[in-house]
Amino acid sequence: MAITFEKALGVHQHTLGVRAKRSEMLASNIANADTPHYKARDINFSDALAAAKSGKSFSLEKTNQKHFSMQTDLQPGVKYRNANQPDTGDGNTVDVQVERNLFMQNSMEYQASMTFLNSKIAGLRKAIKGQ
Repeated sequence: MAITFEKALGVHQHTLGVRAKRSEMLASNIANADTPHYKARDINFSDALAAAKSGKSFSLEKTNQKHFSMQTDLQPGVKYRNANQPDTGDGNTVDVQVERNLFMQNSMEYQASMTFLNSKIAGLRKAIKGQ
């Protein structure tokens, strides 16, 4: 019976990728806090994890030759966040305090996923060595 990485590592390999992408997105939100008309984005973790596990990517299909080719930077699970504060006049929806808190929470969840993945790999090493 062959063992695959999918079976051995479980969902942890996918959660790391989703958490890393969320970190990038939250950091981008913080970096663009003063950019006029910038809309804060976030990842719906369950949607992004399901897409990562299935290996699907986001694309729009042309069903007619007259349709425009649509390219988008939104990936599965990526959504625009509703503003928690009143508009200051520049159209920016980033609340820096919320973004920092979400970034820290995501960092801790990333570390937890890394710890789980390391323990799975350590278990595989023990099995290979016969310990």
